[in-house]
Amino acid sequence: MQGKGFIKFMAILLGIVCVYSLSFNFVTSKVEKDAKAYAKGDVEKEKAYLDSMATVPVYPLFGFNYQFCKAKEINLGLDLKGGMNVTMEISLGELVKSLAGNTDDANFNKALATAQQQLNAGGKDFVSLFVNEYEKLEPNKQLVDFFSNQDNAKLLKPNASNSEVKNFLSKEATSAIDRSFIIIRSRIDGFGVVSPNMQKQEGTNRILIEMPGVQDKERVHKLLQGSAELQFWQVYQNEEVYPVLENINKTLATTLKDTASVAGTDTAAKTGSKLAGLAKNADTKDSTALKNQELSKSNPLFAVLNIPTYQSETGQPSLRPGPVVGWVAQKDTAKVNAFFKRPEIASIIPQTYKFMWSVKPADLGAQTPSKIFELYAIKATSLDGKPDLGGEAISDARHDFDQKGHPEVTMYMTADGAAKWKKITAEASSDPNNKKAIAIVLDNTVYSAPTVQNEIPNGISSITGNFTQNDTQDLANILKAGKLPAPARIVGEFVVGPSLGEAAIHNGLLSFVLAFVVILVFMALYYNKAGWVANLALVINLFFIMGILVSLGAVLTLPGIAGIVLVIGLSVDANILIFERVREELNAGKSTPLAISEGFKHAMSSIIDSNVTVLVLGVILYVFGSGPVQGFATTLCIGILSSLFCAVLISRLVFDTLLDKKANISFGNKYTIHAFKNIAFDFVGHRKLYYIISTVIIVLGAIFYFKHGGLNLGIDFKGGRTYIVHFDEGMKTEDVKEKLTAVFPESETIVKTAGGDHELKITTTYHITDTDTEADKIVESALKDGLSKTGVKYNIVSNEKVGPIIASDILYSAYGAILFSCLVMFIYIVVRFKKVNYGLGAVIALFHDVLLVLSFYTILDGVLPFSLEIGQDFIAAILTVMGYTMTETVVVFDRIREKLAQQGKEDLHGKERETLINFALNSTLSRTILTSLTVFFVLLVIFIFGGASIRGFIFALLIGRIIGTYSSLCISTPIVLDLGEAKFKSKK
Repeated sequence: MQGKGFIKFMAILLGIVCVYSLSFNFVTSKVEKDAKAYAKGDVEKEKAYLDSMATVPVYPLFGFNYQFCKAKEINLGLDLKGGMNVTMEISLGELVKSLAGNTDDANFNKALATAQQQLNAGGKDFVSLFVNEYEKLEPNKQLVDFFSNQDNAKLLKPNASNSEVKNFLSKEATSAIDRSFIIIRSRIDGFGVVSPNMQKQEGTNRILIEMPGVQDKERVHKLLQGSAELQFWQVYQNEEVYPVLENINKTLATTLKDTASVAGTDTAAKTGSKLAGLAKNADTKDSTALKNQELSKSNPLFAVLNIPTYQSETGQPSLRPGPVVGWVAQKDTAKVNAFFKRPEIASIIPQTYKFMWSVKPADLGAQTPSKIFELYAIKATSLDGKPDLGGEAISDARHDFDQKGHPEVTMYMTADGAAKWKKITAEASSDPNNKKAIAIVLDNTVYSAPTVQNEIPNGISSITGNFTQNDTQDLANILKAGKLPAPARIVGEFVVGPSLGEAAIHNGLLSFVLAFVVILVFMALYYNKAGWVANLALVINLFFIMGILVSLGAVLTLPGIAGIVLVIGLSVDANILIFERVREELNAGKSTPLAISEGFKHAMSSIIDSNVTVLVLGVILYVFGSGPVQGFATTLCIGILSSLFCAVLISRLVFDTLLDKKANISFGNKYTIHAFKNIAFDFVGHRKLYYIISTVIIVLGAIFYFKHGGLNLGIDFKGGRTYIVHFDEGMKTEDVKEKLTAVFPESETIVKTAGGDHELKITTTYHITDTDTEADKIVESALKDGLSKTGVKYNIVSNEKVGPIIASDILYSAYGAILFSCLVMFIYIVVRFKKVNYGLGAVIALFHDVLLVLSFYTILDGVLPFSLEIGQDFIAAILTVMGYTMTETVVVFDRIREKLAQQGKEDLHGKERETLINFALNSTLSRTILTSLTVFFVLLVIFIFGGASIRGFIFALLIGRIIGTYSSLCISTPIVLDLGEAKFKSKK
């Protein structure tokens, strides 16, 4: 074996990376255990402890703080941790109408309504749909008449064509989505979510948000759907505010004097500040802790708030000029807020003062390892408390570069806004020795506070500062956020309670461990010493998979765990392929070293082909899927690449090491060494029987399809709301449905068991098309009303909402995933084997498998004690089944190609061809059966112990595993024979 040194180097390097990545979990786990021990069940104390450790070094070797380590640990999905998954949709219809000055033109509004209907039905580009509809209604009228005005004269000419208007609207729509993304992101960061995950859904007007650990649904709704409020405020200077802060500090010192001990511990805990004496090795820092405690007694505010100062020419500290009045560590911002809210403090703060924080930490260089936020004192001069200028004054904002190449933002005002801006900037810059700043505020958070150098008469302003290019892009988007309303609405959400998360973790880990043990025991028993080599490679593979997942920041979900377990089963496939070829070489009389070398050599082509096909399907799953499907695809792709490295290279390295030590290597025992020998089953001769069996099943599936009124589509594909409800007693689905039908009028309501009669899955379309923000409350109130009539105590464990637009998008994406994967498989097979009939045979087999799985779903729906809904996870199962079929079919094709090469021929026909195909099927039968059984047992373990949430998904994989094996042996290769013979006869 060549390159042993390089393989060892790569294995060691990958091992070090994985150890480093996984080590953060152990560090954070230790801190969180200490927090639980300290809090003794008090959630507030536990949170306060963790807040206090945010900037404390906790990683022994590198000195990383807890906040850094927490960001680097493995991310658990909502189904494992609990929390909310929200899909926001930016209302482009309202944006377009607003850009047109809210016109009441009948055809304009009709075109908007029709475009929205087409978008709901699966259309993609709202702007294109709108323009097309308007041109149908008004073929001789130009759209520019609605959109051309003084504010956007630079962007849209008065004589612009409809095509140019379309480009203008598309840019505005993209800009609105980008602005909304930034605003929502800043709101979520302020919400305090640990490791939120946000992503724009490319090609749509939607934003996907995951918030682990969040359960307050109503608060999230208000947070995400509230309208953004951009404001411009004058601000007080540091020297103006210092006397006020000094007075607050003295008042606090007096007020807290009698409760100093409480202020150092309990009050700090409740406000989220650093707790005295809780840091690691605190006993070695008694003097520092004592000084801090004394400082917090005499100067409560200044103990946590640092006043910006500089060293004057005399060497004395002086107040730093500018609008920043304080620097506060992130962990102490809550404490400062609590100080300001105290009644005795609120009474001494002038009414014209509004304290606000900077949107992100200040760049203070290497002065401190903590995240430091800036405090501003906003000047509220009007009687009604409104700002000097609102976001409606902005006509445009662009990120650019100044003459020196530094990033800047150019801001353009409307005509009315320019007049007000002239007055405000004139006041701020009137004193040449004391120029004032103006704060740009969004959602009561300061994004920037530039100092005004001169009066700005024309409404065009340049904002410069210590900006990066990303900073100016964000600021430009924020400034444009107040220009026009583009409401963001929640059109899909999924809420998982923490109790379900704990159950999911338990079930997922149990299924994982049991499936892993099943694989290890099977390989050790069947292949003896060689099996232990495979087991070692398998353990290393598992370690690599977990390490890579963590290092990439991937989110681990329950389907993701299923994907890992499945990859473990599939990774054994490579070892089985190699070991079966080694057995063939040993039976041919070759020595063990030569047999191992030849076995690896001859199995390599099949291993690469089979893994590439599954990898391609994994990529397609990732591109077309979302949420749990993407989690499954991520682990599948990473697992396949890691498995190839471990099963082929690591195991070969171990074998070579054993051979160098003259160790005796066995590939079976007396019970298994002769298994599958001398098998000569006539697969080809019985192909017509198999065709009849498949046809009968598909026809039965069609009959049940019409009997049931179609497929049992989940809310993924038809839209609706689903609730998982746990009852204290066993419930009959019919009784619960009867109660709910009365409270959900004129809607489809389905009630099914979800793993037992104590837990029910309730799906309804009630108010699903209602865009009102109160619709969710109405539905949930009606649900509770109906459930209360059962007289049994219940708990809503989780809920999910999918709007009709998302449902249609998911449905078409699913169709696209299946069709595109078939096309990719066809191209790969034709290119790899240089025969079109091979590609056609494989694709026909794929469609055969899809139809068979669908048929079994329709036949068994309502018979089995768990739901057989067709949703996103089912599509993932279908594509995985297709991967199974392709993997096994490619192995057979590879053996046919190998045999033809030995005979020096490109193809055979007639009886010779039948003999060749039967030989290929029988010679690979041991690998096909063993791999199928291995994966089947793994899936069976997950099915039994993996929990109700993935039972339908795993059932699809189980029957798919059986169908895939049947298809590769009895359908795909015999079809290749028939297609080849038909082509041969037509040529003759």
